[in-house]
Amino acid sequence: MIRPCGKRLVTRCILLVTVLMLGVVMEDMIAQENPTDPVTVSVLTFNILHGATMRQDFDLDVIARVINDAQPDLVALQEVDYLTGRTGRLDLVTELALRTSMTSLFARAMPYDGGEYGEGILSRTTFVATRNIPLPCLPGHEPRAAAVITTVLPSGDTIAFVGTHLAHEGEEDRLLQAKALVDATADIPWPVILAGDLNDVPGSPTMQIIEAAFTATYHRSAPEPTFPSHTPQKKIDYILYAPAHRWEVVETSVIADTIASDHCAYQAILRLLPPPPRD
Repeated sequence: MIRPCGKRLVTRCILLVTVLMLGVVMEDMIAQENPTDPVTVSVLTFNILHGATMRQDFDLDVIARVINDAQPDLVALQEVDYLTGRTGRLDLVTELALRTSMTSLFARAMPYDGGEYGEGILSRTTFVATRNIPLPCLPGHEPRAAAVITTVLPSGDTIAFVGTHLAHEGEEDRLLQAKALVDATADIPWPVILAGDLNDVPGSPTMQIIEAAFTATYHRSAPEPTFPSHTPQKKIDYILYAPAHRWEVVETSVIADTIASDHCAYQAILRLLPPPPRD
């Protein structure tokens, strides 16, 4: 039997514990809304040539090593096969996810060789939503697509990530695709990162369309070439972001592995900035 004074003591203890727990919860919520540590996102884009290396063999371990060495949070992969004959019926983006301890998404651009061919995304965090955006092309030309994911960072911030590969056949296709890509991503309510092989050089009409909506991470005065990997001569691989006031570039680098692919991998570390105060 608990005496009356004992009951009061128990009640006070319960109230004290409750107040302490509420304090911890509120402190955690405030920390997420006003993080003291900067939120950075490491992004990599890499055209993997369907796993075919410059040694004329097929080796996903070489590609995975490039990714693991870079330690990105998000990866946009181009020229990705899914269950095609030429890759031994492998799901390449899932195979790379297993080798890099990341989660994966494949977005089909077209059927190919008994399977499919398109874009891949790797991420350290899981997906809240995914979307595949078909991009237009001229009759008889290779179909293209953009893979879009929404994810929540460890900080609690929600962002979107878009991976794509524009046409190599000619500028007319790329212009159509650039306009469609900008239109299709205009309504994304989160800070966005766009990455991929855009098959055009800085200052081109294609890049002018894209950079009207996205801010590029490369140095405009001296763009670092990304292709071909053995002697890079032109920049065609990009990482961009929007809106401009939500991101800043911490650093960028070109990873010229002469075995893994005919493209260099391109990496950018971005800092996510807090939203402007509401009026």
